[in-house]
Amino acid sequence: METLPISAESFKVGFVGAGKMAESIARGVVASGMLPPNRISTAVHSNLNRRQVFESFGVKVFSSSEEVVRESDVVIFSVKPQVVKKAITEVKSTLSKDKVLVSVAAGIKLKDLQEWSGQDRFIRVMPNTPAAVGEAASVMSLGTAATEEDGALVTKLFGSVGKMFKADEKMFDAVTGLSGSGPAYIFLAIEALADGGVAAGLPRELALGLASQTVLGAATMVSKTGKHPGVLKDDVTSPGGTTIAGVHELEKGSFRATLMNAVVAAANRSRELSQS
Repeated sequence: METLPISAESFKVGFVGAGKMAESIARGVVASGMLPPNRISTAVHSNLNRRQVFESFGVKVFSSSEEVVRESDVVIFSVKPQVVKKAITEVKSTLSKDKVLVSVAAGIKLKDLQEWSGQDRFIRVMPNTPAAVGEAASVMSLGTAATEEDGALVTKLFGSVGKMFKADEKMFDAVTGLSGSGPAYIFLAIEALADGGVAAGLPRELALGLASQTVLGAATMVSKTGKHPGVLKDDVTSPGGTTIAGVHELEKGSFRATLMNAVVAAANRSRELSQS
């Protein structure tokens, strides 16, 4: 039978799982004006604090995940990877081909999501933690019966908390190694830059502020100018100047190779976990 399109004007979104990722996405969707909070729902079974968090910005909170699914056109499974199968199985009887199903659980493949749910209209999304501040890098892959229109709708949802990219699912382990784990690498870099500032004589608070803003500014330049980062690096590297002296030290410490190795190591670990 033909898959029915989801109405962009009246669709409702439900989260199975009421953790930080669900909260970040819900807040982003509301803040962007894409959906009013009364068209978003989740379920909280016992944690009063999580109920209060969602209710504080107008999201409906039910007592069971089945109610969330019945209420929703787009259902986002935002639980930890180890409990995805259980979460899907518990609501399986309320799922149907008329709903778009989304999973943000790392390492859980579309074929398993489709098998557990008995539904093929699934979309897998890999976001990262900067979703909490509206700057996520998310990657999407469509399941067997998910349409391009479904993908566009989910792109709009996740676009409210950052940027959405599309990739074949076979790339998701590499995606995990880069953007999924990547924020941790950058946090380490910011911490190290700040420590360097302190070692050079700066107060800690000033050093950390300069380090974090410098990383933000550099990333924004790459994103907005469209220039290759190597070109931007050359633009600030004067002959015999301070920057080339610092870059020389980074090269001696295999800075680029170390970052590359970190991405590959995390991708390999993701591949191991997805096969276990």
